[in-house]
Amino acid sequence: VPGGVQEKLQRLRQEFVANVSHELKTPLSVIVACVETLQNGAIDDPNHRMRFLDRVGDQAHRLHSLILDLLSLARIESGEQHLTFQSIPLSEEIQACVERHQERMASKKQHLEITPSPENFDVWADYESLQEILDNLIDNAVKYTPLEGTIRIRWWKNEGKGLIEISDTGIGIPESELPRIFERFYRVDKARSREMGGTGLGLSIVKHLIQAMNGTILAQSEIGKGSTFTVVLPLEGTSPGPSNTL
Repeated sequence: VPGGVQEKLQRLRQEFVANVSHELKTPLSVIVACVETLQNGAIDDPNHRMRFLDRVGDQAHRLHSLILDLLSLARIESGEQHLTFQSIPLSEEIQACVERHQERMASKKQHLEITPSPENFDVWADYESLQEILDNLIDNAVKYTPLEGTIRIRWWKNEGKGLIEISDTGIGIPESELPRIFERFYRVDKARSREMGGTGLGLSIVKHLIQAMNGTILAQSEIGKGSTFTVVLPLEGTSPGPSNTL
């Protein structure tokens, strides 16, 4: 390995370890502090103990999500994640994903606009990977769109590809940050993302899974106006050559 490349890989490894350590340390610190407070007498105070136990539960769930995402990313990057390609009716999967997030949208009084393809079609993909991609992108749209905001989902096919577009009227991403949003642990607003329960790995996993299925993803955004993610996947019956353009 050339010296420059080796140095870059070493730096990336060090950054990754530092990021993982920080992401694990933060929720663990909260859990330890809450447990110590409970042990020091708060457990006998019915007005406060549930608040501390709720915080312990929230941070434990955050740790669990982080570990699952780390394991998922490690499997994908090592090539150990075996994908089983099959014909999947895209309309059915999007509708099922929307139903899984419907309650959260309703709780934030968000408006959902769906524009289905004029004709049904299948994509050539791995079933679990497609579910994870859709869940992650729609979850982000719900998470970062304010009360009474709008989420738009549409899908269509074009030139042997199936396209899915998920838009929101959320906080948006600065143009200078867009090239980095698919990096591991990269967050535009670290405090806000952690507060909302994000692990910082979701979009990285999404990009890896899409590339593993010979597809592409494009992000567009404007501060204060929202973001749009466009996923492109091969159609059923198409040859599985890698795709680099929309």
